[in-house]
Amino acid sequence: MAASIEIKRVETKKDWDAFIELPWKIYKGDPHWVPPLRIAVRDALDVNKNPFFKHAYMIPLLAYRGSELVGRVIGVIDDNNNKYHQEAAVFFGFFESIDDRQVADALLGEVAKWGKGRGMTVMRGPMNPSTNHECGLLVEGFDDSPSIMMTYNPQYYVKLLESWGLKKAKDLFAYDIDGRKVKFSDKLLAQAEKLKQGGMVTFRPVKMSEFDKEVDRILEIYNDAWEKNWGFVPMEPEEFRHMAKDMKAVVDPSLLLIAEVKGQPAAFALCLPDVNQAIKKVSDGRLFPTGLLKLLWNTKGPGRKKTINRCRVLTLGIKRAYREFGVGPLLYAEYLKRGPANGYPVGEASWILEDNVPMNRALSHMCGERTKVYRIYEQAL
Repeated sequence: MAASIEIKRVETKKDWDAFIELPWKIYKGDPHWVPPLRIAVRDALDVNKNPFFKHAYMIPLLAYRGSELVGRVIGVIDDNNNKYHQEAAVFFGFFESIDDRQVADALLGEVAKWGKGRGMTVMRGPMNPSTNHECGLLVEGFDDSPSIMMTYNPQYYVKLLESWGLKKAKDLFAYDIDGRKVKFSDKLLAQAEKLKQGGMVTFRPVKMSEFDKEVDRILEIYNDAWEKNWGFVPMEPEEFRHMAKDMKAVVDPSLLLIAEVKGQPAAFALCLPDVNQAIKKVSDGRLFPTGLLKLLWNTKGPGRKKTINRCRVLTLGIKRAYREFGVGPLLYAEYLKRGPANGYPVGEASWILEDNVPMNRALSHMCGERTKVYRIYEQAL
């Protein structure tokens, strides 16, 4: 008879080391897993460093069978989300477990108990730790590594979550777009050229010399553009700047575009080189003593062109006041020129809500191939 599962709250440095170390046990031998950088996980979950925790609080948990660590999870209550959506939700994230229903049930049950004890009425996830960060469980597309800031998990996680009683809340799609195959219609290209020639719409890469000011401009567009999207929560300036600081180290300025209409910032699109292709080479997730050199060699140095050959379009936002100008298709057209020209023949557009009909249709028209499906689950408490 199997020993019972003990759930322990993460409190000490030793506990946090165990929490961060567990994935190397779960994914041992998986060729598609991209090991996280340990320092990045610590930063994301440091309540004193990550501004997200100024409006949210969490419970990090470990699962043991005897002396063996067999699972982990965090529970999160985000006051901003609950206020914005007028709900009482507890989220779960950073979920990892051996293939054992007893372990998953114990972890998820403890998060539900914690949330219910604080008045929450629904549990949702995975969120690491919110929709503004990595989120969703991979349910289709296990034959490829994830792009930067996208999740990956064993296929049996679907069974573990659904066996506990979680149901689909929303699916998120990822598309691969090969810039060498896409052909825009002559009508669209003519429209784009007319708008550009008339000076109505102009595109420019972000000015790295004014990075902080550019981040503020992008945040204004982001919060306006995404206001009505499912699961969206406006980001606080400090939180957005914290995330931008992390991205600054890997951003390719030529792929971070701001569209201006009559000189006013109207839209932006964030596309990042898929540095997961380089991070995968730092197999133990440690930057020292040699991991940092490997990373720099493959992201900034001579190894970059050989290692990184794709990018990910994380987000595209258009202010509501400018949506009639047709800026969206023009941004796509711009990327399909700039991506291959800068060494990224293939890009991933992710994630796209399953019921975002205009965006899914546009990606299909650009010969986008849906390669992955991620799922957000929920359960009433």
